[in-house]
Amino acid sequence: MEKSALQIARSAYQPKLPLGLRGNVSIKEGEPTQSVGNQEEIKTLFPNTYGMPLVEFVPSEEKRTYEPMNIGIILSGGQAPGGHNVICGLFDELKKQCPENKLYGFLMGPGGLVDHKYIEITAEIIDEYRNTGGFDMIGSGRTKLEKEEQFESGLKVIRELDIKAIVIIGGDDSNTNACVLAEYYAAKQYGVQVIGCPKTIDGDLKNEQIETSFGFDTACKTYAEVIGNIQRDANSARKYWHFIKLMGRSASHIALECALQCQPNICIISEEVEEKNMTLDDIVTYIAEVVAKRAASGNNFGTVLIPEGLIEFIPAMKKLIAELNDLLATSEAASVEADNQRNWIMGKLSAENAAIYASLPEGVAKQLTMERDPHGNVQVSLIETEKLLSEMVAKKLQEWKVNGNFDGKFAAQHHFFGYEGRCAAPSNYDADYCYALGTSAAQLVANGKTGYMAIVKNTTAPAEQWIAGGVPITMMMNMERRHGEMKPVIKKALVRLDDAPFQTFVANREEWAEKTCFVYPGPIQYFGPTEVCDQCTITLKLEQNK
Repeated sequence: MEKSALQIARSAYQPKLPLGLRGNVSIKEGEPTQSVGNQEEIKTLFPNTYGMPLVEFVPSEEKRTYEPMNIGIILSGGQAPGGHNVICGLFDELKKQCPENKLYGFLMGPGGLVDHKYIEITAEIIDEYRNTGGFDMIGSGRTKLEKEEQFESGLKVIRELDIKAIVIIGGDDSNTNACVLAEYYAAKQYGVQVIGCPKTIDGDLKNEQIETSFGFDTACKTYAEVIGNIQRDANSARKYWHFIKLMGRSASHIALECALQCQPNICIISEEVEEKNMTLDDIVTYIAEVVAKRAASGNNFGTVLIPEGLIEFIPAMKKLIAELNDLLATSEAASVEADNQRNWIMGKLSAENAAIYASLPEGVAKQLTMERDPHGNVQVSLIETEKLLSEMVAKKLQEWKVNGNFDGKFAAQHHFFGYEGRCAAPSNYDADYCYALGTSAAQLVANGKTGYMAIVKNTTAPAEQWIAGGVPITMMMNMERRHGEMKPVIKKALVRLDDAPFQTFVANREEWAEKTCFVYPGPIQYFGPTEVCDQCTITLKLEQNK
């Protein structure tokens, strides 16, 4: 593999570990735990992995001897910066415990376990991928581990390779699957441990035990750099409104963090839209009013940040999409010619939803009827919400102009930042955090744990003061309706409107809207003073009151 000068320099970076994971390590157990909701149901579904204690790794004077063991590792779901460092931390700790230990990587996600596709991860492979972005070392996939035949098929290769434990690196769904797999192997007394690691750039896998999911820091810094560049351009050219859509289907954490870093004129937070029961017209009117106020001061430019999942948080749009989903699932829908689809849909929708559908620009209306994802959901990343909003704002401003209520200029540019952030070279924070997660995962296995997620806390402090350990996955679960039936799942973390990050944004957004308060964060820095290179997200600092 050819390497850039930065990659060569970066591969020599040694991630910083918490004191509890350096040298000799012992385990400290806390009190028994219970799930965040539906305790009786979760306990009944997970009798072998429920109620286990929180654990913490602390420095020890005593040198332990470790029995040889093999571990399997899986990358699951979308990419997130730092995944390779989880694998590196796991590998280094395994070899430190016992040089005979082996690490096997299952290829292209959980499907690699089911279909017995794997490689042995060697020191030579590891050294190619230290501190790099991406999941290309072993690939990732979205196969869900849910069925008994999958668990049994996986067991065959686990036995063949004499694997003691499987480590699954993924988001809330993947770690829910890890918990189900851990319970199954424990119930059958197969002696196979399962450990999870918290990954997702969306930032929606966090709670009292998980401060942040890995990749969120790097992705937000990557997006913030480009937003800052656009804002500097806008402030130089002084003629465009930039509508910028950002990753985040289920939660607006990325948009909020980028707003805190860059101070745009407008940032829409999906959770607030839902809470206030806002209509599409409410959002459009709000944006148009800011545009008009800035135009009155001679500023015909600005930036608008929009979370990817916004459409599904607008209550009226959510109702429309639900009716469209039912409508498009019928056999009659399949026979309608493309040219006639819009008229056919208009004739079938309820009067309320037909009015909303008719108000949409034709291109967006068409995107709402595109092929559904495997779960039957609208593919929101394909809906050009940024164009929808700018077109509707332009239309409203034109109406105001005719009525003499607007005499500025409005020209829009559109951007969607998604894949650009998922595989960026990890920041020092993510490089350190992920390496510590991998090291923690190896310690959880060595200490006989299963059904746990590796965690690292106190990460607003210098790395040596971080606290590493594990949390029972059942502690984070509740029952939710999925595809018409109640299922145990890890509770998603949405933006909380009463928490410090959102409240800080609210306290400043009026000023940011009218004035040009842009901040230009610049690129991620890897070498230099700690106050430039090792900082966590603003969201995390505010949440931890730091």
